[in-house]
Amino acid sequence: MKIGFALPQFNRQAFGIARTATFASAIEEAGGASLWVGDRNLAAVSPVVGYGGQGNTIPEELNAAADPFVLLGVAAAVTSRVLLGTHVLVAPLYPPVQLARSLTTIDLISGGRLLPGFGIGWSPEEYQAAGLDFTRRGARMEELLDALHAIWTNDPARYEGAQISVPEHHSPLKPARQPRPPFYLGAMSERALGRVARRGDGWLPLVSVPSWVDIDGLVTQRALLDELAQKAGRDPGAIDAVLRVNIDAGTSVTRVADTVKEIGERTGIDHFMIDSMYEVHTVEGSIEHARQLLQLVGEG
Repeated sequence: MKIGFALPQFNRQAFGIARTATFASAIEEAGGASLWVGDRNLAAVSPVVGYGGQGNTIPEELNAAADPFVLLGVAAAVTSRVLLGTHVLVAPLYPPVQLARSLTTIDLISGGRLLPGFGIGWSPEEYQAAGLDFTRRGARMEELLDALHAIWTNDPARYEGAQISVPEHHSPLKPARQPRPPFYLGAMSERALGRVARRGDGWLPLVSVPSWVDIDGLVTQRALLDELAQKAGRDPGAIDAVLRVNIDAGTSVTRVADTVKEIGERTGIDHFMIDSMYEVHTVEGSIEHARQLLQLVGEG
């Protein structure tokens, strides 16, 4: 079982980002498998759509958000083994050339350890701030994946779509991972799972412990993903999964460890990303929390 941890990016942990290198080194030394960032370009004061596409509020813990690319770059520079992932970048918000450049740089610094995870997001205000049409974000994601593939596998590279246009340009600097870094995609709905089935090298589901843990739902989603992959002519076994585990405030480390082990046993998922931003407020506290969790999971 592989256990990874979120870098100090959100909530009060974000104010300790000067300790990012210390955190990353400590997690690798403790036996963590991966380090992760999420993405929040802004948290609207009066959102039209709330967190995760539900209601009309956004948790205050998301108000402070550090830059995901910078944090991964720091982590890449001070580690040698752990994987470096995004769970998830709201990828359609970014111009493909700049996104490819940032991710290529991180992958090269890390020696090919990047796991780029993408989602389409749920915040209309984030799309408004980027000058993009929120209602067309799914189609833009499809084009973005094509554009990234073109940039990462061709030189010269170009792409032309309905929403995205990349003129032919020199593209000699390629990621260390060949032919390109894998595409991990967040998905819960059948439509989004269909995109994973067609385009994804990995699936990025999530739970919150203990408030939202639906193991039967995860099993059902995975079965549907496998079915859709087979219909698309792909081997379902080739599609990896990394489960994001958000820890609710007041939850014990033992409760988290027990939940992770149960999910692993029932679903077959063997890679977990733990985010303690709701429960732990300091970088040092997050390091200690991670050490305890690794010990408890290892004892299982």
